[in-house]
Amino acid sequence: MGELGFHRRALFGAVFRRSVSLLTVAGFLAVVPTVAAPAGVARADGTTQATDEARAAAETAQETGEQVEIVGERTPYTTTFANPDGVTFTLKDSSVPVRVKQSDGSWIKPDPTLEVRSDGSVGPKASVAGITFSGGGDGADLVKLSHGGRSLTVGWPGTLPKPSLDGDAAVYADVLPGVDLRMTATTEGYREVLVVNSASAAANPALKKLSFPVETKGLSLRDGDGGVSAVDSDGNTIFRAPTAQQWDSAGDTAGSSPATSSASKTSASTASFTTDALNSQATGDDGESTPDPTEGPSDGDAATLLPVTADETTISVTPDTKMLTDDAAVFPQYIDPDVGMTESERTLLSSDGDTFYNFSGGDEGKGVGYCGIYYTGGVGYYCGSGYKNRMYYEFSPSKLAGKHVLDATFVITEKWSMSCTPSWVDLIRTGNISSSTKWPGPTSNWDTMVDRNVSAGRGSACSPSQPAAPIEFNDNPAETNENLTATVKKFADGDFSRLTLMLKAHDESDPNSWKRFDDDAEIDVKYVGIPDKPTHIGLVTGTTTLCETNKSDPLIVSDPTPALAATPQTVAGGEKEASLRAVFSVDKNTSGDTWSNVFESERPTSGYVGDNVQEVMSAPALVDGTLYRYRAWTRSYYNSGGDYLAGKSNGSTTGYCYFKVDSVPPKAPGIALAAPYSVCSTTSCSAGGGPGTKVTFTFTPAAGDTNIAYKFRTTASAPWSDPITGATATATFTPPTSGTFSVFVRAEDTLGWGATGSVDFLVAQGTGPIGQWHFDETSGAALDSSTTVAAEQDNATLSATGASRDGRGRRGVITKDADGQDLATPQTDTGLTLDGTSGYAATTSPVVEARSSYTVAAWARLASAPTHNEVVVSQSSVGSAGPGFAIYYSNSYSKWIFNWHWADTDGTWHYVRSFADTASPPTKVWTHLAGVYDANAKTIQLYVNGIPQGQPQPMPAGQPAADTGTLQFGRGLATTATFTDYFNGQIDESRIWQRADEGGDGD
Repeated sequence: MGELGFHRRALFGAVFRRSVSLLTVAGFLAVVPTVAAPAGVARADGTTQATDEARAAAETAQETGEQVEIVGERTPYTTTFANPDGVTFTLKDSSVPVRVKQSDGSWIKPDPTLEVRSDGSVGPKASVAGITFSGGGDGADLVKLSHGGRSLTVGWPGTLPKPSLDGDAAVYADVLPGVDLRMTATTEGYREVLVVNSASAAANPALKKLSFPVETKGLSLRDGDGGVSAVDSDGNTIFRAPTAQQWDSAGDTAGSSPATSSASKTSASTASFTTDALNSQATGDDGESTPDPTEGPSDGDAATLLPVTADETTISVTPDTKMLTDDAAVFPQYIDPDVGMTESERTLLSSDGDTFYNFSGGDEGKGVGYCGIYYTGGVGYYCGSGYKNRMYYEFSPSKLAGKHVLDATFVITEKWSMSCTPSWVDLIRTGNISSSTKWPGPTSNWDTMVDRNVSAGRGSACSPSQPAAPIEFNDNPAETNENLTATVKKFADGDFSRLTLMLKAHDESDPNSWKRFDDDAEIDVKYVGIPDKPTHIGLVTGTTTLCETNKSDPLIVSDPTPALAATPQTVAGGEKEASLRAVFSVDKNTSGDTWSNVFESERPTSGYVGDNVQEVMSAPALVDGTLYRYRAWTRSYYNSGGDYLAGKSNGSTTGYCYFKVDSVPPKAPGIALAAPYSVCSTTSCSAGGGPGTKVTFTFTPAAGDTNIAYKFRTTASAPWSDPITGATATATFTPPTSGTFSVFVRAEDTLGWGATGSVDFLVAQGTGPIGQWHFDETSGAALDSSTTVAAEQDNATLSATGASRDGRGRRGVITKDADGQDLATPQTDTGLTLDGTSGYAATTSPVVEARSSYTVAAWARLASAPTHNEVVVSQSSVGSAGPGFAIYYSNSYSKWIFNWHWADTDGTWHYVRSFADTASPPTKVWTHLAGVYDANAKTIQLYVNGIPQGQPQPMPAGQPAADTGTLQFGRGLATTATFTDYFNGQIDESRIWQRADEGGDGD
């Protein structure tokens, strides 16, 4: 196909692409990474909530009137901004990388230019994937791709010469007599082309079948339907290599069709189509360039498809020997399998049958429209043989999850147009594409999103000048049929799994419609987080939040102005960028099922909070004896705070919280525990007893009360016990397992049941750990193997991206079983591998009772010299006080640290740190780390490889406070609700004991 001589195939290569579900390196041809109050924070009305980066950026944007980037949200493909209205955000999601992260954490522009490295290998200066070409010698390591702990190595079946470098290409001359191997790096992967230069070279028997040795880590290869798929351990297809292609040079040697005027002196396929022409100040010289024939077939080239097959160690391609050996064969000929991805794909389709899957825009861009002969002013300008091109982009919804789309724009750079006269370009939603999609592409159910009448890229040849420019496709309110924003909103809401957009000329018979576009398409989305039902909805009673959903048995409170709590939430994906308030609403019962609203109020009353920040407000004075019901919901604000989205409330989902105020009947009774158990205080919680050891409660009246009976329960959702009569009473309970338990008690006098009181107590563990994770599962959550009772396990779920389990576990190759007997088949130990950017594993509830003695231990292996703090394991409450612990590498101190951290009511953060004795720990070496808190001595201490580090560090008065956060492997909380300090490397064999252990290993 002509593509004006510039549209060549980017083939036999790998493209590093994004995946919805995980970051990974895929096989042979492609890489896909894309690598005191209850729980929460009790905010007093009117206090200032510390903000995370997104909220801070929103406030700065509102103050300055300009967009402010949320730098912490950067990825190679996406950029997120806070908008000047102070409440909305904009996500720019590009189809190609816009930046590459360096080892020191900085970002630079992608650059595929090849350079020779210190070990003699060759690689691009800045690419999303780790890409290494051979420097010559043994062909087994022709190219290696790596990312996130997975890697792919593709070899050449023979010895390789030292390559010659030309920009982004490495050419290995005469890998077979008269056959060159050309490897081209991209910012996402590579492409590979065999160049057969002559008929004598084509006669080589080695070309009858080409077999490339392959070595994969964390991936498996499968073939079928003429192509190859690479799948991960969960069976997900990460990429597909469809049927390959072979083409000759007939179109390069046949010459161009003549123009209809002598004025057309330049080659038909190259006139006016170079970057120099775009930038030239001269108006009479269109310029000329020679296209690279290794990029794909040109107009007039003969081409054929080739099957690709694979097993676990080899990928094979069988060339068309008839095409190679025919007497009329034209050389050079090129052999090149194509590649296709399962997510975020792009392709260019031509009516002459050629396909350019995952194409690169290059310097000139790729054509869209009709390529024939354009006549103007009596002069004909030859473009091509009269074919049509359509360009497709497919987007993934992963970054749009949890977001309510307010506006959407499709943006792409137009690099050249046939003339200075604008022509219409349509942006159309079509059916989905794949690597096997051929002309005419998906043709049913086209839905026109937006059209634009544009011309750009001819520079000073036009007056005024028309430089290359980004073209924005955004809904025109005057054209009701344009619905890009509505479509992207449905896409974000999950109505369909992939969004495919096609660029085509509105009139595909008009030669003036021919334009060239770059590959830099992006979707720009203005959005707010979608609100979800708040958590921790209820009335604050003691150290617990309670919600009694049984209307006939309401919660009794003695305070006529009870404290109401709710923690605003967003739907998963909208957490980091949200402008939220909690709405508190209380109704009173007037008769039967008739209710009247008493009040409805927002918190905070000014400004906003982010996701998962608890709000507490005091109700106005309520009337004794009246039945009330309470509900709360989340509001997510936009339009400068003038509009909001409302989430669901507990009233419409889990049920209202029913309560009565009764300041006369019994107040919350006293609760005492018999030895060996004791009541937890706000700063300490001593373990006692053990699983199966009964605890005896004694219930006593509050001062001034005369009680006649009591009821109790050990969870907020359990039914109340039968009444236990007496002015004082005792009850027993047998804990089924170790850990923190609560007991809720209420008393009755002659006027009825009264307020509820509650206390916590800690059940000591048995001989084993209370949590244990080996990370040896093939899929799913990491199992807590400290118990076999499923309900008592604290399993850790791996993040969707950046986390995996591979064969780099601490124990290496295992040859013996637990009894020391030889295994019939040695096994490779697996561990948790994290990418240092987004990967982690987390439980759904707290594991450590931080007010009691504990030991937290794990093996860790740093992948490289850290450039930022890297957390191995942590547990911290979400909120302004945020008490918690972390074992981590500190970039500032260059040491391992075990710390306890918390914040004052004014937002000032404090830390108690136990430092490692030695700085700059080794990388790629397994290190055993343990953090120990001794509740008797009130100290913390770090252990490294079983050795105590420094002296125990004392805790101040008032600490440790209750830590209600979830256990996190590979990240920690930096502020009130922002996780950061992601670990880069491996974590394995983590254990937790609810006791202080001097060796740090539980023995």
